[in-house]
Amino acid sequence: MKGYSRFILLKLLTLLLIFSSVVTAAEVKKASKGLVTLVYVEWSSEIASTNVVKTILEELGYKVEMLSVSAAAMWQAVASGDADAHVAAWLPSTHAHYFKAVKDKVEDLGANLEGTKIGLVVPAYVTINSIEELNANKDKFQSKIIGIDPGAGLMSKTEMVIEEYHLNFKLIEGSGATMAAALKEAIRNQQWIVVTGWTPHWKFSRWQLKYLEDPKEIYGEEEFIGTIVRKGLREDMPEVYNFLDNFHWTAADMEKVMIWNEEPNTTPEKNAQRWVNENPDKVKKWLTFND
Repeated sequence: MKGYSRFILLKLLTLLLIFSSVVTAAEVKKASKGLVTLVYVEWSSEIASTNVVKTILEELGYKVEMLSVSAAAMWQAVASGDADAHVAAWLPSTHAHYFKAVKDKVEDLGANLEGTKIGLVVPAYVTINSIEELNANKDKFQSKIIGIDPGAGLMSKTEMVIEEYHLNFKLIEGSGATMAAALKEAIRNQQWIVVTGWTPHWKFSRWQLKYLEDPKEIYGEEEFIGTIVRKGLREDMPEVYNFLDNFHWTAADMEKVMIWNEEPNTTPEKNAQRWVNENPDKVKKWLTFND
């Protein structure tokens, strides 16, 4: 019996080693196409888009690393080759200064989403309609504009707005999450609040909001979100390059993922996979190899 038991044990160990080697081989195969590094900023829009891109690249067999950085670092990382791409270029206005600084060191693949907009946003119940009316109502707003992270192009544009309109307001730094939390609290209490805002964003589906008119057009006209890749990506990873070049979706697509991301007991990764599963035709089009 002892010999038999020893035989069984050896068999089990052998099977375990075989199984381990199979798992390892599968993992190696999955990662064999290489590592793709994506950089992004912790904005709800970029969390949605970058996770969708990550999901598709992983399904193609790449290992994907997502790095959350500031807007300036995002552009510099691709320019230096430390990252392969980002899908968060707000152009031609918001990120104009970042793009200008590195345009000879990156490749611009063009728009992946049209119809974006930035500006100052207030709840619909606020009875003013223009930035020019802010000073006359500064007490109702506590002389504050609730902003996001200090490195965002939207923040630098808002600083220009404060200067050009001679606003007696302080721009409060924070993040997309803190801005949304302040907006939620103000609306709950029917208080006046003005925040830095952009479209697409889930807040426009959640609450009745409006942009304040910008007669001086400092925030610019309608924008787009673009895809930026490092020099040499086309030669190094043609399949990745082709997909990123084809990647294009709508504001409605992005907002759907953003809204899912606000639901409890979920993750951006799960919601990206959900969107990919529900949109096979669109994904297939992105993966069609260009001639």
